[in-house]
Order: sequence, then C-alpha cells, then structure tokens
Amino acid sequence: MKKLIIVFVFLSQLISAQSKGTVKGILTDAESNNEPLPFVNVFIKGSTVGQTTDFDGNYSLNIAAGKYTLVFSFVGYQTIEKQIDVKDKETLVVNQKLSAKAGVTLNEVKIQGTINRAKVSAILLDQKKAIAIKTTIGAQELESKGVSDLATAVTKATGISKQEGSNNIFVRGLGDRYNSTTLNGLPIPSNNPSRKNITLDLFSTDIVQKIDINKIYNGTIYGDFGGANINIVSKEHVGKPSMEIGIGSGTNSNLSGNFYLQDGPGFSGFYKNNYPANALTGYNFTTSLDNVSKTPIATRISVKGGKKYQIGEEGNLNLFGTASFSSGYKFKEGIQRGSVNAQGLAYTDYTFKAYDYNTNTTAMLNAAYKVNANNTYKFSSLFINSSSQSLDEYSGVINVFDNASNGGGFVKRATFDKTALFVNQFLGNHKIGDKITVDWGISYNHINNVIPDRRQNMLVPKDNNDPTGVKVVSDLTSSDNHRFFQELFEDEVSANFSTSYLFAKDKEEVYKGKFTVGYSGRFKKVDFKATQFNFRINRNTVQPIVDPSNLNAYFNQANLTNKFFKIETFRGDASTANALDPQTYFGNQFINGGFLEAQYKFTPKFTAVLGVRLEHLYQDISWKTSLDPAGNKSTFTKFEFLPNATFKYEVNDKNNLKLAASKSYTLPQYKERAPFQFEEVTQIKFGNPDLNLSTNYNVDLRWEYFPKREEVISITGFGKIIKNPINEVIVASATNDISYVNTGKQATVFGAEFEIRKNIFSLENDKETAVLKNKLSAGFNASYMYSKQDFNRFKVINETNLNVNFTNKEGRLTGASDLILNADVTYKKDFSKTANLLATISYNYFSDRVYAIGSAGKGDLIDKGTGSLDIILKSELSKKIKLGFSLKNLLNPSIKRVQEIQNVEVLSFKNGIKGSLSLTYKLD
Repeated sequence: MKKLIIVFVFLSQLISAQSKGTVKGILTDAESNNEPLPFVNVFIKGSTVGQTTDFDGNYSLNIAAGKYTLVFSFVGYQTIEKQIDVKDKETLVVNQKLSAKAGVTLNEVKIQGTINRAKVSAILLDQKKAIAIKTTIGAQELESKGVSDLATAVTKATGISKQEGSNNIFVRGLGDRYNSTTLNGLPIPSNNPSRKNITLDLFSTDIVQKIDINKIYNGTIYGDFGGANINIVSKEHVGKPSMEIGIGSGTNSNLSGNFYLQDGPGFSGFYKNNYPANALTGYNFTTSLDNVSKTPIATRISVKGGKKYQIGEEGNLNLFGTASFSSGYKFKEGIQRGSVNAQGLAYTDYTFKAYDYNTNTTAMLNAAYKVNANNTYKFSSLFINSSSQSLDEYSGVINVFDNASNGGGFVKRATFDKTALFVNQFLGNHKIGDKITVDWGISYNHINNVIPDRRQNMLVPKDNNDPTGVKVVSDLTSSDNHRFFQELFEDEVSANFSTSYLFAKDKEEVYKGKFTVGYSGRFKKVDFKATQFNFRINRNTVQPIVDPSNLNAYFNQANLTNKFFKIETFRGDASTANALDPQTYFGNQFINGGFLEAQYKFTPKFTAVLGVRLEHLYQDISWKTSLDPAGNKSTFTKFEFLPNATFKYEVNDKNNLKLAASKSYTLPQYKERAPFQFEEVTQIKFGNPDLNLSTNYNVDLRWEYFPKREEVISITGFGKIIKNPINEVIVASATNDISYVNTGKQATVFGAEFEIRKNIFSLENDKETAVLKNKLSAGFNASYMYSKQDFNRFKVINETNLNVNFTNKEGRLTGASDLILNADVTYKKDFSKTANLLATISYNYFSDRVYAIGSAGKGDLIDKGTGSLDIILKSELSKKIKLGFSLKNLLNPSIKRVQEIQNVEVLSFKNGIKGSLSLTYKLD
C-alpha cells in the first residue's frame, strides 16, 4: 500500500509538471523611449502567482496550461490586463509597453512598494543604460557606509581624494579650480573666497538622493571643467508617508583634558559681530582675548519626512522636508614649520595645539507636482548655516633671524568663520507628443560669508637668550597683533533650458535618434570687504610683561591711554580721514552658453553622441587693497568653442564599451585674480590680476560589465592635456609669499581606474510574514595615474608682474596621488520583517601627492600617503527604532607634510579615532 501511494504521488507530480507552460517577456517604459522598466508587478489575476521584473525589465512565470488574465502594474503607470492562453510545454512571449498617459488605477491591485531610484540596483541600471561615462553614488550606498557628509561621500568614488585640513576635493589629480559643483543640474556658489566650489561637507546626506560624478565633459555642463562635475540630486519622497526624528553624539580619542575656544561665538553657530564704530579712538572691543573652557560633546538632532497627495485623476504632489543641526569638536597637536630654505633651515618652527568646533544647520523643502504624465514641476529650497570656530596656539621660533630666534615665541590665533547659503530652484519637464521633451530650470543663490573678529596675538621672550623666561608683546610688525573682520556677499542667478526631438523609429517602434538644443547662463555678483585693526606696539617705552593666559591685562583701554600701543588700519590711525575704509574687491561674472547635441543608434549595439557648446565668458574685478590702495580694475572676456563626442557599443546584454572625448577650459577665480593679501600664521597668499585661463582636452575609454543585479566590474583608461596650467607657487619676495600663475606650456595626465562591486552571497529565508535576507557584499576600486607638467620661469615673468624661480624644470600636478584605493565589505542580516543588522568595514588610501611646487632650490612640499579604516554598525530594532554606531580613522596615522630635497618635515599631527552613536525614531 505504501509503495502504491508513493507511485501515485510521483505520477501526479509528473503529470502536473508536464501540464505547465511558461509566460515571459520584457516590460518597457513608453515614456522613456521604451527603455527596460525594472520592478514592475507582473501577476496572474485572481491568483498568488506573480513576480517583479528584474534589472533589465524581464519576467518569467511557470503556470499550468489554461486561459488567464495577465496583469502588469506599476505605480505612476496605467495598469494593463491581457488575456492569455498558455499551452502545455510551450513558452508564450508577452512583451508590454507601460505608459503613464492615461493615469494610474490603483484600485485594481494592491501595490506593496514603489521603485526607489536611490537604490544600488536602480543606480547601476541607470549607469548601464546611459551612453555617457559617469559614476553615481546613491543614498542607499551612503547609508550603508556610514557617510554623513558629501565631502566624504565623493571620496568613495574611483580616483577621488580629499585634502587634509581644507576639504579640497581632487579628481584624477585635479583640485578645486578644475572641478565644478551643481545642485539638480544648476550651479551653486562657493562659501569661501578661497575656493571655486562650495565645501561639500556642508551638505548632510539627509538631503541627497544621489550624487552624479561626470569626469568627462559634455555640452550640457558649463565649460569651466577639468576634473569633474559633481551634481547633487536632492532627495524626493518615495513610498508611504513617513516622519522620523534622530539624535546622536560622538567623541574623539584626542579629546582628553581641557578644551578651549574663543570668547563670543555660541553653541548654535549663528554668531555675527561687527567691529565698533569708534574702533580707532579707543579700545572698544567687547570680546575677551582669553580662552573660554568648553565641554567637547558632539550633538546631532534631525527630523525628516514626506508625503504624497493625489490631485485629481492624474496629478500628485510629492513633498519632502528635512531639518537638522549638528556640532562636533576636534583637537590635534603636532609640529609646523614654515619657509624652509634651500639649506634646510626653517624660518618658523612651532609646536602647536589646535581646538576646533563646527556646526551645521540645514533645512530643505522639496516639492514635486506631477500635473499629468506630460508635465511635472519641481521646487527646491535649501538653507545651510555652517560655522567653524578654531583656536590655534603655536610655540617656538617665530622667525629664526629676528623674532624669538631661540624659541619661546607664542602665537594665538582665534577664528570664527560662518557661512549662510540660500538656494532656491524651480524646474520643469514637459512632453509634447511622442517626440518632443522640454526641460528647464532657474535658480537664485545667495551666499553670506563672515569672519567676525579674528584675533591674533604674538608674544616673544623679553630676553632672546632665555626662551623659557617671561614674555612681552611682539613689536616686529604692526600686524603681529590684530583683529580682522571680513564679509563676503555673492548673488547668482542661473538658468538652464533644453529641448529634445526624437526621430527615426526602428521596426520595434523605438526611436533611434535624438536632437537636443539648449541654453544655460549664470550671472554672478561678488562683493568682498575686509578690515584689519593692527596693534602697533610702541618701541619707545618699556613694555610690561604679559601672561599668555591673561592677554586682557595688556590689551585694554588703560594701556592704550598710556600709549603702550595704538590701533590702526593699513591706511593709518584715527588721524587719517579714510582709515576705516575697508579693503575691497567687487566683481561681475557672466557666462552664456548654447549647445547642440545629436544622438543616433546606428545599430542595435552602437550609439554615438556628437555635441558642441559655444560659450561667452565675461569677468571683471575692481579692487582697493593694502597691496594697491589706489585701486584698479581688470576685465577678462573670451569666446570658447567646446566640441565633445561619446560612443557606446553594447557588446551584449551585460557588457558595454564607451569612448568619450571633449574640450573644456578652467577659469581663474576671484581670489586668484584679486591683489588681496590673505594672511595665515606661517604663510601669506595674494592674487594675480594677470592670471589667464587654461584649456583642457579629455579622453576616456571604459569597459563595463554587469554580471547580476547590484554588481558591476569596470576598467577605465583616461588621459588629459592641460594647456597653460594654473598653480600656486612661491614668488620671489622677502617673505616667500604664494601667488597664482600659469606655470608652463602644458600638463599631461593619464591613468587607469578599476572598480568592482560583488555580492559574495545572498540568501533568502521564506517566512510567513516576510522574506528574510542574509547578504554579504564587497566593493573595491583603484586608480593609478601619471602626471607631468613643465615649469617656465620666463613665461611667468613675461606674462605677469611677478618673478619666480622654479627648482625643477618639470614635476607632477599639485594634488595628484599616483595611487588611490577604496575597499569596503558590507554584511546585512534580517532577523524579522522589522529587525536587522547592517555592518560595513571600509578602507581608503592615497599615495604621496604634491601640495606646493618648490622654488629657489627648495623642494616640493609633499603630503605623505596615508590610509583610513572605518567600521559602521546600524540596526533596526523594530519598525520604529534604529540604532547606529561607528568608529572612524581606526588606524589613526600621522598626517605628514615634508619638503623634498631638504627632507624637512614641515607638518605632522594625528586626527584621532572618532566614535559616534545615533538613535532614529519613526513616527509613522
């Protein structure tokens, strides 16, 4: 009997298997020229049989022979039902285009989820479909790697590194002046007069959906491009209504013992302090020069949420908002030497302690109104207030020849730097029939950067032969002791417009060609003012002894009355009529560009894009500064013709070959052209009005392989030629000042990049309430590059009023590391539908790179290569509660800068190990 039952079951299963057929096909997006559409729900109506389409829009269902209703459903698109007749042992192919034109019918089927275009799978699909060569980092990847700001985020991409202490981003060895930053395709201004690009660590990853990094130029990007355009795509709400709050804190292994900052600025970072109207007639400064003790506990609080509203039959309004405040403390100590001569002697030789407190307040609102399938409007408003307090104390030799020459000097510099950024954007997308698409965007940006009351004090031994003895105020120059006030305003209006026309359908009704024509313009106004109050020490009187911890005992009204010192600007003291007139530079920059692009798919595998952009540049700058009190003006104008081409060959469904070439330029920035003197403790920089632009030629060749969903392997070869390159150099002067010049005829860069993302294993456990995943994935990328540029002293002398004396006839590009490595391993385990653990280990390394070019027999300044190791843990404890923990910079290497040839270490310190803890609570 038992054997008969076994035989009966076997025969039943065999008959059942033989009576099944297969239904399969590809789902495409009729709104995007029939591109494959992933994550579409495909199911048999009235049954539990169904699935979602894969990475390439494919689906396949095995069902018993018979007649059924096949349903295709995707949020935002019309639900399609098809009657099918499945035959025994046969495969029925049903391909379908989905369109949003007729609206969306949600009552036919319950949708469990919607596409999230910030996911790794969606981003890799976009990269695979794209003709252009680009790298994209999504919000999902940033979260898994524990990245909290954009400056760190972009360093996860191949060939990108960050300069210690400045957040200057280097792409393939090209620094700030060669890169550009946009938000939703529209330019955003810099928050710092020293930089072309806004500091990326101002941006919290809470506001980011993805980051597109274009390392090869195309005509839709402004021509001021050399290394990369970094486009930040602001976050949009996806899925069900949501609201969550988060809190966090952190510390650093360097934060032990007392922590000090300057008097005045508070916790929030919104401090602004103008100098007194009667600053020259009396000591009327109200803030103390002495240190204020602080408790260094980092803070973070945030709230974010979104909701979607249905408007009419076809329209919907999607809202997303976020607000956050974060603060952090840093401390480091080490050595710093300045102006090391050809014999290896350091003019300045310090040990230092540096205390830093930073804040960031961010608020953003995004609204997307989809009127219907053909018309969408978006509005984005962003406010960021960032501040940095720094208190730096230096001890040692101020100048080996004439100021604390045997040591015992003391310099204290306290700086508060605040930036308020307002960005408002309005964008639209319109489809006119099946062939025409119109995209446009306008923006207004406002920057206000202030340095209110930077304070510097310098003390020297009363007896130079007794460096450990009592101290007096330094009287070498009037600027040794000063208070400095700076304000920068920048207003910019920009606009993008483009229209595309599809043509030449193939046999499958897919358009093979596309023409795009467009315009983009940006109109910027810059207004910079700075006033420095110098305390000129009276050398004709016996100066009192000064305690470094009680500077207020010297700098006060009584000692001003007793004529121990007097207060003056570079123009003079209170007896000078215009003494309070600030140092200024004003400027206007207008860029108008038009572009034309033709795209055509010559065969099912080969596509070409040819484009050209014509840009008119205008930049003027006028100034009155301490280097040129009478003032002057400089105007720069030029037309640029910028061709570009991209070719894509689809070897098969998983492999692409892409080739791209272009021409672009690099425009000098205002600080680089303004003859204003920016004073640092160990270095002085000033602008060069004779600076000219550089011309860049770029070429990239990439092979891409997409083995599976969320996996990619790519190899890229690249080359760049930069005509008339711009560099920072030490000019011939008594104080070894730094300026900006076109250093030679040409710079050359070429190299290779390798990237791999791979799922080591991915297991699924089918439970009654959910499918639980157990997944291990890894990523690795490496970039190797070679760079060389020539140096021509006589070219600089002939083109400018400056004199330089390069040590070498050629050298590497500043900021270019030969080798950059990134690696990470991520493990995720689901314990239930609402509980999981995510763990990531990541490592970053860059090799030695040039910080500044050597002159007059002095070697190049080299930042030594270093690596960092981070561990990030995140866990969803329930549907509402999420915990996060991270340890960063676990290796805690020494950060070192050395001067080659002389082999002198000019900078050395450690950043410490940073630990943080966060808690998130979902209110929905």
